[in-house]
Amino acid sequence: MKRLMFYCQHILGMGHLVRSIEIVRGLVNDFQVCFINGGEIIQGFEVPAGVEMVNLPAIKTDSEFQSLQVVDDSLTLDEVQEMRKTLLLSVCDRFQPNVLMIELFPFGRGKFSFELIPLLEMARSLNPPTKVVCSLRDIVVTKRDQIKYEQKVCKLMNQYFDLLLVHGDPQFQPLEATFSRIHDLHCPVHYTGYVVQPLPQTTDDVTSDRPLILVSVGGGRFGHELLDCVTKTAPLLAQRLPHTIQMFTGPFMPDDKFEALQAAAKDSPNLRIDRFTPNLLAYMRQADLSISMSGYNTTMNILTTGVRAMLLPFTGNDDQEQTIRATRLEQLGIVEMIRPQELQPDRFAEKVINSLQKQPGSIQFDFNGVAKTANLLSALVTEQKVA
Repeated sequence: MKRLMFYCQHILGMGHLVRSIEIVRGLVNDFQVCFINGGEIIQGFEVPAGVEMVNLPAIKTDSEFQSLQVVDDSLTLDEVQEMRKTLLLSVCDRFQPNVLMIELFPFGRGKFSFELIPLLEMARSLNPPTKVVCSLRDIVVTKRDQIKYEQKVCKLMNQYFDLLLVHGDPQFQPLEATFSRIHDLHCPVHYTGYVVQPLPQTTDDVTSDRPLILVSVGGGRFGHELLDCVTKTAPLLAQRLPHTIQMFTGPFMPDDKFEALQAAAKDSPNLRIDRFTPNLLAYMRQADLSISMSGYNTTMNILTTGVRAMLLPFTGNDDQEQTIRATRLEQLGIVEMIRPQELQPDRFAEKVINSLQKQPGSIQFDFNGVAKTANLLSALVTEQKVA
């Protein structure tokens, strides 16, 4: 079996990890997989059988993406960085991958060059040289100095990478819309279609004898204003319609914030608050309405289940990714976008009730991202033409 080493660094949310694990799930029949996780370990998060998981000493970031932070505060950042680099190179030397797949870099994660450039150098020095692939979502975060940023990305891609896989559908969102120099890349570029989680065979674990409103914010390090608003709106909704609100705060929500939400909801029998479920897709399939942020994976879940949806884009650090996605879907009549000024209980309650009365729109996207990724990687290692 060919060997594939997959590097993923999630630093604020958990979307990068969720998408990467879904890709790996589709590779285990064709590759021996070693998965490198650089972010916090999520309790209850399921890893596909047969995948070797290597957890680096975890690094996260602040909500504005300004600085890296260690999760284990008994160590300094310099110590953790050196430990991570040493471990990464050791794993690469032991595993001898035929393919090294790196999620997002060099289009993002520039602060992790301290370990990724040495890893890329080692991969290139192996005999035969490891094929290097970039795994990229559909929308790239634009930078203040876009010209300098794109120049650097092109330089690194052309120096180290053999293939760029864009996990999106160009009919909906072409990469050129957020990265103008795609034609300056020397390696082949392929759209794989969107990476989606398979729909659950059953929703038996999700039982509700009343309409279900699902509220989620991914990892839970941001989106607190949405959860606060839903908590304050719950008593108003209880007077208007029979329903159950199931809220998942995310595994990374600080304990004090989680406890404050639970305290605020103690007199709202229509609201249940939990941290995390590995079965979010089953809840979404059963829900009458989903209220969430507009990250890649949550949006894909909305599209594949066809649930009515209200989306609040994350806008920290001037990040336009979620706004671009939510705006396009609202224009197509598929979702309702939440504006910051609507995060007031009275207005929010009306928006929820109106959303429940609408029929969700639908559109045909390419959702074959997992299978196409597996096919393209197999072709790469067998040196079939990938162009």
